[in-house]
Amino acid sequence: MSTSGPLVVAALSGGVDSATAAALLVEQGHRVVGMTMRLYDARGTAASSGGRCCGPRDVEDARAVAAHLGIPHYVIDLSAEFGETVVEDFVEAYLAGETPNPCVKCNQHIKFTPLFERARAIGAEVLVTGHYAQIIDEGGGDHALRRGVDAGKDQSYFLFSMPAAELPHVRFPLGEMTKDEVRAEAQRLGLPNAVKPESQEICFVPDGDYAGFVSAQALRRGRALPQAGNIIDAAGAVLGRHEGTHRFTVGQHRGLGNLTTKDKLYVTAVDPARAEVTVGPKAAAERSVVEIRDLRWLAAPRAELRAAVQVRHRGAPIAAEIEINGDRARVRLAEPTVAAHGQAAVIYDGDRVLAGGWLA
Repeated sequence: MSTSGPLVVAALSGGVDSATAAALLVEQGHRVVGMTMRLYDARGTAASSGGRCCGPRDVEDARAVAAHLGIPHYVIDLSAEFGETVVEDFVEAYLAGETPNPCVKCNQHIKFTPLFERARAIGAEVLVTGHYAQIIDEGGGDHALRRGVDAGKDQSYFLFSMPAAELPHVRFPLGEMTKDEVRAEAQRLGLPNAVKPESQEICFVPDGDYAGFVSAQALRRGRALPQAGNIIDAAGAVLGRHEGTHRFTVGQHRGLGNLTTKDKLYVTAVDPARAEVTVGPKAAAERSVVEIRDLRWLAAPRAELRAAVQVRHRGAPIAAEIEINGDRARVRLAEPTVAAHGQAAVIYDGDRVLAGGWLA
């Protein structure tokens, strides 16, 4: 490892992406220190077998990568912060009938805040992660967050909430690479986790049972669980029963049970107060006008603009006219789309992230 140049902290999750990002910095001659966040106690769950960013296996994989690269490695316990700002938000959102995005919250409250504080505490000037996105120096002190070149892996949607002031101090070495190229680099560099499979589920819900997780967490917090109730159509006719509104999200069409209709139905509204889930045709779940709350800018704020808005990670950006009022935005979409309350909504100018917030 080089002993010259600024100190760089590489966030090591135990996965191949973060490992490759760190290895590329080491190869370039930077002084690199690896840091792994312990976010959630995954012992005794499916996460403990690997493939999650907080499982014991993943901490060991990160440690093995650091040893292979010959760099120092620290494990940072951020479980309290993670539980308060990510897990609790996730649970409360589902109880309120919303659809949360914990990855966005983690980037906002954990990876680019307390982790960066730990990095600076040891004298690091730069934080490196394995995200598939790009930060481009536009000149004049302006830095832009842009999509990664691999459209299938682009993670810019999850990053809009990172602090704008930190853009000059963050590096995404994988932003100009495809996943196949990253795998090839990992093998060339001899990384011990080069063929490790990717994680697919949310790290703290390793079995994918969101409803079961929300129920268990609500009980731990002394919260009343959403009551069983009716599944109704737009006219109020009862089509079936459900076991709790936290089991549903707007736009969902699977898992509706045996309804008294053969039509293909989608969830169009979730009302925890009435314990009702409304269903109807897909068009009834779509919106042409949406409101964004808690708007955060990664570019110079504007009063109004024409841009594209993306409301799901895998959703296509939709042309829109946008009016800004403080930290809220009113968005008129060129075509309707399913838009669930609580989902992240990100505003793009081409491949540049301008701003983002949550559907109100």
